[in-house]
Amino acid sequence: MQNYDESEVITQLQSPEMRRAAFAKVVAHYSEQLYWHIRKLVMSHDDADDLLQNTFMKAWMNIEYFRGEAKLSTWLYRIAINESLTFLSKQRQQLNISIDEGDSFLAEKLEADEWFCGDDAEKHLHQAILKLPEKQRLVFNMRYFQEMKYEEMSSILGTSVGALKASYHLAAKKIEDYLTEKV
Repeated sequence: MQNYDESEVITQLQSPEMRRAAFAKVVAHYSEQLYWHIRKLVMSHDDADDLLQNTFMKAWMNIEYFRGEAKLSTWLYRIAINESLTFLSKQRQQLNISIDEGDSFLAEKLEADEWFCGDDAEKHLHQAILKLPEKQRLVFNMRYFQEMKYEEMSSILGTSVGALKASYHLAAKKIEDYLTEKV
């Protein structure tokens, strides 16, 4: 969206008269990047769509508590990540899968998703990513797909830059090893 000025939008969000219009700007500005972030975590278009709506509903219901101490994007990413991780945890429970067993059910979702339009190489990449522990997967997605800076990831995830770099490096190595085995 053109002419999006975050400090102006934050000021408008704090005004009850302007809040609704300002929030519409926030939704328009962040929808696509949050959708893809969520989609990389849950693999399914329909689930990502639902979780994006939940993210914005939760943000709207709590917007009066947002004080602008962090960037708005940081706050929205935290909500989206929490919604996604809670959703995945519930899915594991429903399917009676322990967190140690990995998320092969997500690979099955990827296979069944009619909205997935990648080729075999992309499918293998996603399968490799799904083999990663949840935290490494999250860090890898944020860095690789969204090209997020470590400092921004640090404020979203509450983890040191050094730990994030190590996590990303380990994730990239595991993915490389997985893809090398596939060939």
